[in-house]
Amino acid sequence: MAPAKKIARSQIVVRPDSKGRITLGPLAKGISSFVISKEDDGRLTLDPYKEIPAREAWLFQNPVAADKVRKGMTDLSEGRLRSRGDFTQFVEDQD
Repeated sequence: MAPAKKIARSQIVVRPDSKGRITLGPLAKGISSFVISKEDDGRLTLDPYKEIPAREAWLFQNPVAADKVRKGMTDLSEGRLRSRGDFTQFVEDQD
Protein backbone atom coordinates (compact mmCIF):
# COMPACT_ATOMS: atom_id res chain seq x y z
CA MET A 1 0.00 0.00 0.00
CA ALA A 2 1.32 3.45 -0.92
CA PRO A 3 2.05 5.84 1.94
CA ALA A 4 -0.59 8.49 2.63
CA LYS A 5 -0.01 11.70 0.72
CA LYS A 6 0.50 14.76 2.90
CA ILE A 7 -1.97 17.55 2.34
CA ALA A 8 -0.58 21.03 2.78
CA ARG A 9 -2.89 23.12 4.89
CA SER A 10 -2.66 26.73 5.86
CA GLN A 11 -4.92 28.98 7.82
CA ILE A 12 -5.55 32.67 7.51
CA VAL A 13 -7.87 34.93 9.44
CA VAL A 14 -10.35 37.01 7.47
CA ARG A 15 -12.81 39.49 8.90
CA PRO A 16 -16.20 40.09 7.31
CA ASP A 17 -17.10 43.67 6.45
CA SER A 18 -20.31 45.36 7.66
CA LYS A 19 -22.30 43.42 5.02
CA GLY A 20 -20.82 40.04 5.99
CA ARG A 21 -18.48 39.80 2.99
CA ILE A 22 -14.94 38.46 3.10
CA THR A 23 -12.17 38.90 0.53
CA LEU A 24 -10.12 35.89 -0.56
CA GLY A 25 -7.77 37.81 -2.83
CA PRO A 26 -5.09 35.62 -4.44
CA LEU A 27 -6.53 32.49 -2.78
CA ALA A 28 -9.36 32.62 -5.32
CA LYS A 29 -7.16 33.02 -8.41
CA GLY A 30 -8.49 30.90 -11.28
CA ILE A 31 -11.66 29.92 -9.40
CA SER A 32 -15.01 31.11 -10.75
CA SER A 33 -17.04 30.31 -7.64
CA PHE A 34 -17.15 28.29 -4.44
CA VAL A 35 -19.59 25.79 -2.98
CA ILE A 36 -19.98 26.60 0.72
CA SER A 37 -20.92 23.90 3.21
CA LYS A 38 -22.05 24.91 6.68
CA GLU A 39 -21.44 22.30 9.37
CA ASP A 40 -23.63 21.82 12.42
CA ASP A 41 -20.87 23.33 14.57
CA GLY A 42 -20.90 26.55 12.47
CA ARG A 43 -17.76 25.72 10.51
CA LEU A 44 -17.79 26.79 6.84
CA THR A 45 -15.98 24.87 4.12
CA LEU A 46 -15.31 26.44 0.73
CA ASP A 47 -14.86 24.03 -2.18
CA PRO A 48 -13.43 25.62 -5.35
CA TYR A 49 -15.64 25.33 -8.39
CA LYS A 50 -14.74 26.02 -12.01
CA GLU A 51 -17.62 26.61 -14.34
CA ILE A 52 -17.65 25.91 -18.05
CA PRO A 53 -19.82 27.53 -20.71
CA ALA A 54 -23.05 25.60 -21.35
CA ARG A 55 -22.15 25.17 -25.02
CA GLU A 56 -19.00 23.24 -23.98
CA ALA A 57 -20.67 21.03 -21.34
CA TRP A 58 -21.45 18.29 -23.88
CA LEU A 59 -17.74 17.52 -24.18
CA PHE A 60 -17.44 16.76 -20.46
CA GLN A 61 -20.52 14.52 -20.69
CA ASN A 62 -19.18 12.55 -23.66
CA PRO A 63 -16.13 10.47 -22.70
CA VAL A 64 -15.46 9.33 -26.29
CA ALA A 65 -15.34 12.90 -27.60
CA ALA A 66 -13.27 14.05 -24.61
CA ASP A 67 -10.73 11.27 -25.25
CA LYS A 68 -10.48 12.33 -28.92
CA VAL A 69 -9.86 15.94 -27.92
CA ARG A 70 -7.18 14.86 -25.41
CA LYS A 71 -5.53 12.68 -28.10
CA GLY A 72 -5.62 15.58 -30.54
CA MET A 73 -4.02 17.91 -28.01
CA THR A 74 -1.30 15.33 -27.33
CA ASP A 75 -0.70 14.86 -31.06
CA LEU A 76 -0.48 18.62 -31.51
CA SER A 77 1.99 19.08 -28.64
CA GLU A 78 4.17 16.24 -30.00
CA GLY A 79 4.17 17.56 -33.57
CA ARG A 80 2.12 14.75 -35.13
CA LEU A 81 -0.40 17.03 -36.88
CA ARG A 82 -0.19 18.76 -40.22
CA SER A 83 -2.33 21.47 -41.75
CA ARG A 84 -5.03 20.40 -44.19
CA GLY A 85 -5.94 23.96 -45.15
CA ASP A 86 -8.85 26.24 -44.34
CA PHE A 87 -12.23 24.55 -43.74
CA THR A 88 -14.22 27.66 -42.79
CA GLN A 89 -16.20 27.43 -46.01
CA PHE A 90 -17.92 24.35 -44.59
CA VAL A 91 -18.95 25.94 -41.29
CA GLU A 92 -22.58 26.86 -40.79
CA ASP A 93 -23.10 29.61 -38.21
CA GLN A 94 -25.32 28.14 -35.48
CA ASP A 95 -25.21 31.12 -33.08
